[in-house]
Amino acid sequence: MIRRAAALALALGLPLGAAASPKLLGFQQLDGWAADDHAAALTAFLETCRDLRDRDWQALCGVAGEAEDARSFFELFFLPVMVEDGAEALFTGYYEPELRGSEVPDGRHVAPVYRVPEDLPSEGPWLTRQQIEEGGALKGRGLEIAYVDPVELFFLQIQGSGRVRLPSGQVIRLGYGAANRQPYSSIGQELVARGIYEPHQVSADVIRSWVRRNPVDGRKLLWTNRSYVFFREVNEVPPERGPLGAMNRSITPLRSIAVDPSIVPLGAPVWIETEGEDRFRRLMIAQDTGSAIKGAQRADIFFGTGKLAGKRAGRTRDTGRMVMLLPIQRALDMLPQTLADPA
Repeated sequence: MIRRAAALALALGLPLGAAASPKLLGFQQLDGWAADDHAAALTAFLETCRDLRDRDWQALCGVAGEAEDARSFFELFFLPVMVEDGAEALFTGYYEPELRGSEVPDGRHVAPVYRVPEDLPSEGPWLTRQQIEEGGALKGRGLEIAYVDPVELFFLQIQGSGRVRLPSGQVIRLGYGAANRQPYSSIGQELVARGIYEPHQVSADVIRSWVRRNPVDGRKLLWTNRSYVFFREVNEVPPERGPLGAMNRSITPLRSIAVDPSIVPLGAPVWIETEGEDRFRRLMIAQDTGSAIKGAQRADIFFGTGKLAGKRAGRTRDTGRMVMLLPIQRALDMLPQTLADPA
């Protein structure tokens, strides 16, 4: 067991020693496993597994397409692996917002949703949020997709995708295009640090309300998050489908999560157990990423589209644990020979 854990640590790029080693678990150790809707998880898995390039994943994707019993498929071909890095588990939520907007500035809708600028460098940090908004570096370049409320633009950028409904009834669907590669920081944590709110009081609605009541200081508050996201129009995705995730495939409400891809392979099934108002015991699929999602026990749950999904996502900030499901051979046969047979 120790050797297997060491192999997994090396395979996942985790340091041995100080950081907690991966733990191999049994399916009977996953609380609520038997009661889950494994068929729903299998459907989400099939959405992206065909894009996985490694042979073991490709083979499992082929089997998944023919599987008659979803639970048996996962139990036969995967092994639960729990990876910890010393940080407390944290589960948050995200969603696809639908905003009111306009094709031209019209009073409330004055903040441009920008396409990716052609001169955005491929490496290194670019202009900060404040420099982009205050300096006007992108004005007059034809990069505007639509105009929305400035506060809603900020939250749209945090979510990474959304829909803008125009006065004509037309809906523009937006997907993540690129970012300025400046560091992301939480404005909720900034409000707590300033003593304005206690941690349990902070939510997206509370932040919106504070920024609007304090327009000057509110704008400066938003600037403390230096990260800025550019979008692209995603017209090829049908309205009933979820937005595109990091794998450029539609993600599934309550079955897709954003993870740290340096630890959790994109496309992998992940069992989550959360302790909160929305208590989860569910098999999810790692199909997205996020600038704030870093760590072995960190995930963002996709709740869907619209206001109700936004409310559920906004109140989610839970502890718990997450356990990857890895192909058996990937989990067991990665131990280097030099460690398997020490001199």
